[in-house]
Amino acid sequence: MNFFNKVYGLCKEIPRGKISTYGDIAKKLNSKAYRLVGQALKNNPYAPKVPCHRVVDSKGFLHGFSGSKSQKNLNKKAKLLKEEGVNVKDNKIVDFDKCLYKFK
Repeated sequence: MNFFNKVYGLCKEIPRGKISTYGDIAKKLNSKAYRLVGQALKNNPYAPKVPCHRVVDSKGFLHGFSGSKSQKNLNKKAKLLKEEGVNVKDNKIVDFDKCLYKFK
C-alpha cells in the first residue's frame, strides 16, 4: 500500500466530531512528511468517503480543501466540521485539544 492510501486509511479512522493533524497522521505512519500528508489529502479521490475535512494543522487552523486554499473552500470545510459538532471560528478549531483524535 502506498503512502497516500495509508493516509486515506487513517483519515477514515477519525470519527465524526473529531479532528487530527497532518503531523499526527505522518507520525502514525512513522514519517515526518506532514506536507506529503497534505498533498495526499489535496488529491483525495475518495471524498467524502475519506473525510479529509477532519485534518487540520498542528495549531488547529484549517488549510486547503478540495484542492484549493480559497476562503470559499475553507468555508465548506468549516461547514462540514460544524455539521459534525466541531466548533470552528475564523478558520480555527475551538477547543482544539478536546476535539483532537488520538490514533491507537
